[in-house]
Amino acid sequence: MQDTLFKQIIWNFYKKNKRAMPWREDISPYSIFISEVMLQQTQVARVLIKYPQFIIRFPDFKSLAQAETPTLLSQWQGMGYNRRALYLRSASQIIIAKYDSLLPDDPVLLDELPGIGYATACSITAFAYNTPVTFIETNIRRVFIHHYFKDKENISDKDLLPLVERTVDKKKAREWYWALMDYGAHLGKIVDNPNKKSQHYVKQKKFVGSVREVRGGILKLLLKKPHSLEELKKIYSDERLFTALEQLVKEGFIDIKRGNNSIKL
Repeated sequence: MQDTLFKQIIWNFYKKNKRAMPWREDISPYSIFISEVMLQQTQVARVLIKYPQFIIRFPDFKSLAQAETPTLLSQWQGMGYNRRALYLRSASQIIIAKYDSLLPDDPVLLDELPGIGYATACSITAFAYNTPVTFIETNIRRVFIHHYFKDKENISDKDLLPLVERTVDKKKAREWYWALMDYGAHLGKIVDNPNKKSQHYVKQKKFVGSVREVRGGILKLLLKKPHSLEELKKIYSDERLFTALEQLVKEGFIDIKRGNNSIKL
């Protein structure tokens, strides 16, 4: 496909169908930072519900950096992958201490923050500062495979990155990437997922019956009150409980008091 035609298709779709999202209306480095981490592994529809609540409770890096774990996790409930909430707090503390509360505009520096991979670092830079960096995420990958690799399989992101870099709008990078993502989300509803042709495609594991489900259940219980190990055993009677507890302790979510066998946040 010709790049000119490709860009015309994307922009035309976006003008008619762009999605309304609060972090697109009230753009700030902080709002972009929070929304991009939320969107890492959570569907947009759920983020649209939780994001406004989270921003009201933690309106800036300072309030988030000072958040106590139970309060933070309570606000995060329903988002899944709860470690992201702790990463956000740790990152906020670093931004305050190291960067005088100013979010860096360099993807390399952002990549050094807890829970921020390089693709997310680039997306934050593009959306917060309108910088024409190059990155790929699920929807962007879907768009480029659909239009440029219709008859190919086993496609690497290395094949896509030059196309992403070549087509990015140097003056309107922020909106260009939003347009790509909105169009990619639309494609996901009308065609068989082009990402299946990608080398990097991984089918999401089932949540029901997983250790991740047990982890979430434990945290939900502990947000209400401390529990003993015996109480938790009555709810989760297999090895998933011990695996989940070990992970939660290691990641700093919970504290186990050996004396009275009390488990709490």
